[in-house]
Amino acid sequence: MRQVEGKNPVTIFSLATNEMWKSGDNEAYQMGDVSQKTTWHRISVFRPGLRDVAYQYVKKGSRIYVEGKVDYGEYTDKNNVRRQATTIIAENYLYTDSFSSQETLSRV
Repeated sequence: MRQVEGKNPVTIFSLATNEMWKSGDNEAYQMGDVSQKTTWHRISVFRPGLRDVAYQYVKKGSRIYVEGKVDYGEYTDKNNVRRQATTIIAENYLYTDSFSSQETLSRV
């Protein structure tokens, strides 16, 4: 959780999505190598109740489903180079891993 003076706190974490496919010579793709691509996404949670639950329960390896909007922005890195950043602003999320022996939808 981060907080800049004068602004609301935010919980930030990374989420990986995986895409898998088979490549092969035939149309049925029954033979061939399996390929995988992993993409990392930066997730920011601003909503007070949702932010606090994410901070407390989302841990490395957690499986969650995130709903939100994509935000494109820019920042200047420590070498004074302008960079682009893409962030998903979480509006809701669903734990697909169980904690407290139940699946929980966090909508606050």
